[in-house]
Amino acid sequence: MRLLVTAGNTQVPIDAVRCVTNIFTGRTGARLALHGHAEGHDVVLLTSHPETVTDQGPRWRVEPYRTFDDLARLMERFVTSEPLDAIIHCAAVSDYLSAGVYAPADGTTFDPASATWQATAGPPAMIDRSTADKVKSDEPELWLRMTRAPKLIDRIRRDWGWGGVLVKFKLEVNRDDATLLAIAEKSRTQSGANLMVANTLEEADRWAFIGPVETGYAKVARADLPARLFAEIRRCHEREACHG
Repeated sequence: MRLLVTAGNTQVPIDAVRCVTNIFTGRTGARLALHGHAEGHDVVLLTSHPETVTDQGPRWRVEPYRTFDDLARLMERFVTSEPLDAIIHCAAVSDYLSAGVYAPADGTTFDPASATWQATAGPPAMIDRSTADKVKSDEPELWLRMTRAPKLIDRIRRDWGWGGVLVKFKLEVNRDDATLLAIAEKSRTQSGANLMVANTLEEADRWAFIGPVETGYAKVARADLPARLFAEIRRCHEREACHG
């Protein structure tokens, strides 16, 4: 099979030197890409941490990215131009993008107790401090405006018209198994993914759920995740080929 794997975190730039990101390192995606290559598949790995892998020779390609926009461009390019059989979208993509940096105008203050803005004269006002260079550090406080980012995985089928085997990942915090699986299955169907890998932050190093499989969702030890996931991808791919 020809595989595309995304791994790592995305940065949302605030200015030329600052960004918002998350804690994820791309190790899981890298492990899956290496496992797929070891099984004989052609692999393209899009990762924010290319240093986590070494060149594997033929059938192996790594494309680094840094920002949300970088990843979006790479995904669109490969999904729309490469003959891919499966996509494993493991990257921890930003949910929000920076939409400006603001400082309160003179006389404008924020009251945390009431969560309201106040002004000594006229309506409360903000001053745009956004810049392509470096936001100055001389303001008493700054406010970062964040707006919802598009879900890149939702674009794979809806916008880019791709029809292969799609694997989505879902991580939650402080969820019991039943709640995690309900959230995961709803998310899977919304994106049109064939398979979902779901876990919690607290147990991420120990296990993950994969599904839907014959019995619903299977709880798999972390060490067994690559082999089990690729077994399910092969089943989906064979089923799609038969129906095609």
